[in-house]
Amino acid sequence: MDMTLGSIIKEKGGALFSVSPDATVSDAVKVMVDGGVGSVIVLDHGHIKGLFTERDLLRRVVYADKDPATTPIAKVMTADVATVSPDLTVSEAMSLCTEKRIRRLPVVEGDVLLGVVSSGDLTKWAVHDQQHTIDDLTKYIYGEPA
Repeated sequence: MDMTLGSIIKEKGGALFSVSPDATVSDAVKVMVDGGVGSVIVLDHGHIKGLFTERDLLRRVVYADKDPATTPIAKVMTADVATVSPDLTVSEAMSLCTEKRIRRLPVVEGDVLLGVVSSGDLTKWAVHDQQHTIDDLTKYIYGEPA
């Protein structure tokens, strides 16, 4: 049975790293560095307004020679963010990431942001599931070890 994103969020924890749209790039980078994450969700009163990633920092700030201390995150974030349901399976999410060339999926239920699942999270769970299948098949073929 394919694991759902809701299950992954429950297992990994729903720690969210976010900033408001009026935060500066420097504020967002501080949250990312302190949290050890590669992105932050931009939230306005609990609603997703965008996503700011290390790639956005490189392309839209550093390369564009903008001052991180004065540049509002709302000017350089990715505003068109794909969100997904917690009922989406790992394989469906992997297909979506591949098709849309995205690495992070905010998981929402109704208007509530439950967490963010990365392509790394999806790969980890897919490998875990495959290893479980391999172990089951090995036990079926060779029997339980004595």
